[in-house]
Amino acid sequence: MTRLEFALLPSAATMQAINQRLISQELRERFVRARNVLVLTGAGVSAESGVPTFRGGGQTAVWKGIPFDLISSAGMVQRDLPAVWEWFDYRRDLLKSMKPNPGHTAIADWQERFAEFTLVTQNIDGLHQRAGSRDVIELHGNIWRTRCISCDWRYDFSTTEQRPQECAACGDAVRPDVVLFGEFLPAGVFELAAQKAGNCELCFVVGTSSLVYPAASLPEIAKATGAYVCEVNPERTPLSDMCDEVLTGKAGEVLPLLAN
Repeated sequence: MTRLEFALLPSAATMQAINQRLISQELRERFVRARNVLVLTGAGVSAESGVPTFRGGGQTAVWKGIPFDLISSAGMVQRDLPAVWEWFDYRRDLLKSMKPNPGHTAIADWQERFAEFTLVTQNIDGLHQRAGSRDVIELHGNIWRTRCISCDWRYDFSTTEQRPQECAACGDAVRPDVVLFGEFLPAGVFELAAQKAGNCELCFVVGTSSLVYPAASLPEIAKATGAYVCEVNPERTPLSDMCDEVLTGKAGEVLPLLAN
């Protein structure tokens, strides 16, 4: 390392000063004494690991000339299930080389810190689980699971990476166990997340645009029941004005600072 490069590195004191300016004393104190914490994560957290967000718009052709909202739709499952599987196989292949980032790791560490901790995610990539998070409430399903189109039998193939071709229970076809365009959330999943949001005292909203409902209503529920709500995102969102605190930055850069 040259002298110039060394001089450009911030000192520990400088990093501590930056840390203190970014995070308020009130949030630090609440973080230390909190017993019940909820975290809601969105695509921005996964994007820091290199996961494509496919946010080019519903009409953007993403797979063999097919728009995203068509190839990822309930109607496409009925019309051409093999094409849907080809698309999701492609997406899983992209994920194989991607690893959890410091944001995922920080969140996983928090589950050991608080008496009650809930992680709710809109992401389907399974990176939270790979970072060590347990009992994740997955609002939109998981790309590493299949679901039978007839009996709803589910199979997690995240450890084998070999998806089953048919249902082991009834022999019918299986589909990706994710929420597609034109579908409702899995029964009971949002209700459980809403209950947890209503009981938490500290709520973090991380890496989400806060545009997709009903997920975006979870911090609103937390706020209405008295929780301190903190948003962590590179840019402001429609939720920002409602939050008690907004930390502008990437999850992998901001979240680790809270434990320091």
